[in-house]
Amino acid sequence: MPAPVRATHDVDACARTDAALTRAFTILGKRWNALVLGGLQTGPAGFRELSRAIDGLSDSVLADRLAELTRHQLVRRRVDEGPPVSVSYELTDHGRALMPALDQISSWAVEHLPPEPSEQ
Repeated sequence: MPAPVRATHDVDACARTDAALTRAFTILGKRWNALVLGGLQTGPAGFRELSRAIDGLSDSVLADRLAELTRHQLVRRRVDEGPPVSVSYELTDHGRALMPALDQISSWAVEHLPPEPSEQ
């Protein structure tokens, strides 16, 4: 009788996947980052527009999050010399590529996670 075939795990592939998820959730797991990215999904927006669109987000935290997302090349800061000078933020190609995954996570949460008491 032949020996049963055992499923083997590619330890290196698992380690690479774990490292990639860790990098992704270091950014996406930070409060407000996903909401800021989602706020830019429909197109460029100014700081005030984003601030008004995301309830509960302070201006100082928004500024920090935009700077962080810009450093990670998910958001681009664009300055229009005007006059008047205006600054807007938009998703980069990397940021736009992330949107289907965020949409899937949101759909999953609606379907599988109970609402928080404040959402009822």
